[in-house]
Amino acid sequence: MAEEAGGGRAVHVVGWVFLGLAALMVPWTAYLALHLPSSQAAAHYDLAWGGFDAAMFVALAATAWAALRLHPALPSLAAVTGTLLVVDAWFDVVTAPATDDRWVAVAMAVVVELPLAGVCLWLSLTGHQLVLRRLRRRAANGPGLRTGD
Repeated sequence: MAEEAGGGRAVHVVGWVFLGLAALMVPWTAYLALHLPSSQAAAHYDLAWGGFDAAMFVALAATAWAALRLHPALPSLAAVTGTLLVVDAWFDVVTAPATDDRWVAVAMAVVVELPLAGVCLWLSLTGHQLVLRRLRRRAANGPGLRTGD
């Protein structure tokens, strides 16, 4: 019980620290919005996007694996994958070089990326209950041979 109380206090402190950091983001974001150039050539643009897409591949594959196995990591992996999908949609839209490209990016965001991110959010919020149900079902079957779940 003392361990839970200590852990609860630590989470509470982290919550306040994160609130402070979020508050500091407001003036920083305003500063960047006002002072950054509206366009900028980026070195290694291809590497940045290739690396990001590789990370998204890993996240999607890991989330698929966790979902198929109802692994305890499912909620966390789904949260990461959903976040990457939203970030991808945002940057695809705002960095599109031409109007036609922007419309394609908006269509991809609306039809593919954001709906998948919504599924990931659902998995992140409900995945814990799904995993617990599977563990309870497995425990009810008792030790011995698996029943194929």
